[in-house]
Parts: sequence; structure tokens; C-alpha cells
Amino acid sequence: MPDWKVPLADVRVTEEDIAAVADTYRSGWLSMGPRTTAFEEAFASYVGVGHAFAVSSGTAALHLMCLAADLGPDDEVLVPSMTFVATANAIRYTGATPVFVDITGVDKPWMSVAGCERAVTGRTRAILYVDYGGHAGDLEELVALADGHGLVMLQDAAHAIGGTLHARQVGAFGLASAYSFFSNKNLAIGEGGMVVTDDARVAERIRVLRSHGMTTLSWDRHRGHATTYDVVALGFNYRIDEPRAALGTRRLARLDDDNALRHEIDLRYRSRLEEHVHCAMPARDGVQSSHHIFTIVLPPGVDRAGFRVELASSGVQTSIHYPPVHRFAIHSDGNPELPLTDQYAERTVTLPLFAHMTAAQQDLVIDAVIGALAEARRP
Repeated sequence: MPDWKVPLADVRVTEEDIAAVADTYRSGWLSMGPRTTAFEEAFASYVGVGHAFAVSSGTAALHLMCLAADLGPDDEVLVPSMTFVATANAIRYTGATPVFVDITGVDKPWMSVAGCERAVTGRTRAILYVDYGGHAGDLEELVALADGHGLVMLQDAAHAIGGTLHARQVGAFGLASAYSFFSNKNLAIGEGGMVVTDDARVAERIRVLRSHGMTTLSWDRHRGHATTYDVVALGFNYRIDEPRAALGTRRLARLDDDNALRHEIDLRYRSRLEEHVHCAMPARDGVQSSHHIFTIVLPPGVDRAGFRVELASSGVQTSIHYPPVHRFAIHSDGNPELPLTDQYAERTVTLPLFAHMTAAQQDLVIDAVIGALAEARRP
């Protein structure tokens, strides 16, 4: 493994975190139980919704959300191609068809409102919005569009925990939202996810489908709240475990502080880099990003692979978020024209960003970017 001076992302697990997880193992109860309940209650309160369900992954959260929204084979769902493939896969798991929509601009990599308006057909059932990079983008306008057309509004909020729109958590908009706790996320526990909703019917469907369609769980029976169970739906094993729930509760308690540090790092990147290169996801009134990632958009003609090699030679890890989904073989049917998505996908580079990133580490990244750009422009 390369010895990065500045990794793309980095997770800091405290001794107190480790102690909480160790205490869970000592308790002897490892599947969903009291710590899962505590995590769900804290998360629902944080987002400002009535129901939250912890699950095994962000993908599981997306799948359950789409199922609970009753998506099916006759439905089309508007979704960006500029996302991780799990977003579109979850739609197809239900038999519904993802309809890919272009982004708003080369520096605004969130789904276009105008593009959604043009894509609505008689089969359109839902909009599945992605809060790319943790930025709410045009969420407010898309909620209005969905309401105007009688569409279900869903969110892939995998990047967005802690992000707000007019001081309201972005995951509180629409019928339901899905979060991810993968190792590179702002609230990282390794693997895991959460589905949130204010709708009681959706909540009950998620609760049942999460664990094999069973009416009661092992923890219910352990506490004497039930003695048996029925199976009422073709459910899944999407349960989370108690150690990860314990870690999630601890990390949630310091999420706002971590996101505030990410905000300062974002501002410093912009102040130092904007005269050299386009910085994506600009500020918008009423939007507070969670600053999950920081991306730049290279000038046309710059060799991105060479640029990334230059940064790697300085010990700086970079990435690309994301190869567009409509270019993958499994999702290439229809070959939609998404020119802005394609441009962004060809020119974007993700720079390192994590809450405990030091000023010295950020200076190294900034200097490496400026130097690599100068090298790329040399005749």
C-alpha cells in the first residue's frame, strides 16, 4: 500500500469509541438490540424525523427505501448518473427503470431541475435525488417539481449527514432518505446505513422487510415482549449489529464538530485554489454542505491521469467521484445524452478531505495541485 503523506480520507477512532465497542462484545448481545435502538432514536432526533432504521449498508438502505415506496416494474425513476452505482442498482432491484438526468453544470454536479422536467413521462413515479458531495444543490426546487407532478421524492443522502437546507437536515425532505456509514463517509463505522422517514406506513414496511419479513425480532423475544413470530413479507437480512450501532452513536455525537472542521478546510481550499482551477459545489444561500468530498474541475485538455500521477508523486492521494453510471455496461441501455455529466466525469478530481486534516497536509495538497497544473500547461 502506498505511504500517502495525505490520504484521500482518514478515520480517527478514539479510545472511548473502542471501549464502547468492547463493552458491547462483553454484553453478550451482538445482534440488533438496545444499542441499535439507541442509535436509531438518536439519529431520528438528529435528522428531525419520526422513524430511523439502521441497516447493514447504504445499499441496503436504498433498496429498502425503494421497496417501501412501492416502486415496481411499470415505474420510471428520475436519477442522476453522477452518483455511485448503488443508487441506480437499488431502483432496478425493484424492477423499476432508472431514467438518467444530466447535472446542472460542470461545477454544479447535482441533478438538473430542468432536465427532470423534460424527462417526466406518464410512467414516471419518483425522483431519487443525490445530495452530491453533501451539498443540497437544487433540492428545494426538485421537491416542488415532484409535488407539482404528483411524484414520490426520495433521497440518496449517503454524502449528506449533517448537511442542511434552510437549517433543516436535507434527509428530512421527501418521503424517505437513505444514508451510508461506509468507511469514507462523514459518519464512518465500516459498513452500515440508515433509512429515515416521517411516513408511518413506509416505516412499518421498512421495519418488516429489514429482517426476513418477521413480525418480531430476537430482541423482542429475549425481553419477553413476544414468544413467537409470523412472516408476512418476502424480506431480507439487512440487520445491523450492536457493535457498529454503538460506534455510530458515539460518532454521531461529535458529527457537527467534525463537519465544522470540514467546512473550514473547504473554505481554505477555495481561497487558495480558485484563481488556479474551478472548485465545484459553490456556496448557495440557505445551503450548508456536510462537505463529504472536495472536487476540482480541470481545464479542458489537461491530462487528468498525468495530473493525478503528479499529485501521487508528492504523496497526495486523489480519486474520481464518479465514473458516470450510464457509461457502465449494466446501465447503458438507451444511451442517454448527458453532456454536462460526461464533461464533469472526464475533468473532475477529488482532493483529500477529512475532519482532522492538518494545515500542513492541506498546504502540501494545494502546492501539489498548483504545481501539477503549471506542469500541465507548460508548452
